[in-house]
This record gives sequence, C-alpha cells and structure tokens, in this order.
Amino acid sequence: MLLSLKNQLIRFVITGSLLYIGWLLLYEFYLHPYTGFDAAVVRALVASTEVVLKTVGYTLTDYKNDPFAFQQHVGIDGSGGLTVGAPCDGVVLYVLFICFVFAFPGPPRHKLWFLPLGALSVFAVNVLRIASLAVIVHVNPDWLAFNHDYTFTLLVYAYVFGLWMLWVKKFSPMAEHLNAG
Repeated sequence: MLLSLKNQLIRFVITGSLLYIGWLLLYEFYLHPYTGFDAAVVRALVASTEVVLKTVGYTLTDYKNDPFAFQQHVGIDGSGGLTVGAPCDGVVLYVLFICFVFAFPGPPRHKLWFLPLGALSVFAVNVLRIASLAVIVHVNPDWLAFNHDYTFTLLVYAYVFGLWMLWVKKFSPMAEHLNAG
C-alpha cells in the first residue's frame, strides 16, 4: 500500500510536515509574540555582518545614538544602509533545513553534527547576503530591490537545497542507490 507508514517517502513527508507545523505553532503562538527570539537573531546577523564588512575594509555608519536602529540597521558610511527585520533573518530557512534533515532517513550520529553545522553555515550565508546587500546599497541603491528579492533569495535557497542534497547523497540509506545511478 502506497500510504503505508513503512514507505520511507510517506514517513518523511508526514514527519517533516508535523515538525514544520509544530515549529509554526511554537513560533506564532509563543516565540514571536512573547520572546525576543527574532530580535536576538537579527542582532546576531547585524553584528556578524558588521564584522565581515569591517574585515574587508569598509567604514560603517554609527547607529548607536538610535537604540532601535542600532540593533537592526547596518550600513556602509555614506549610504542609507539596510534594516534587517524578522522576515529576512533566515529563521524559516534554518527551520526548513533542520526539519528536512531530521525527517529524512539517516544515521543519528551524523545528524548530531550535520544539523548544527548546516544551520550555522546557513547563518553564515545569510550574513554574506546581508553584507553584499549593504555593499550594493553603497554602490547603487537602485539595485537593492532586485538583488534582495531575486538574486540573493535564489542563491540562499539554492544553498539550502544543496545542503539537503548533500545529506541525501552522502548520509541517507538511499545514498548507495542514488550514487549508483
């Protein structure tokens, strides 16, 4: 029977869906309204982006006089900068990545290292995305919308998809069958 829970695909879809729905409920009814979860992720992204931009030699705009902007804003001196908000903090991507790998068959010992390293690498890619967007705003603010909405969205989602494929091809029980074909 195709809809049997013994079918790995059905089990994966159900497990992944339940994990994601559970996350959405936790996020919408607790984390978002009652905690500073998003603010903490945004602060970490902004601080990390500032380190990257300073490391490559940019002088940054000082937003310390405005406590709100200081926590959410990053910009290169002489530009309008960027405001990093909850929709762009990448939390949905971290969760999708984790749900996929957790739900997909594979050895738990590999999941123990692959999940945190993968999530951290998605965070790092998001930092590079924000740093690149800050440079784009500095060079030509008119290019921001297109690159934010299309270029970097495609690149970040492609990266997460690549991580999923790495998991499927290297660590899942189906890897032998996928790599043989």
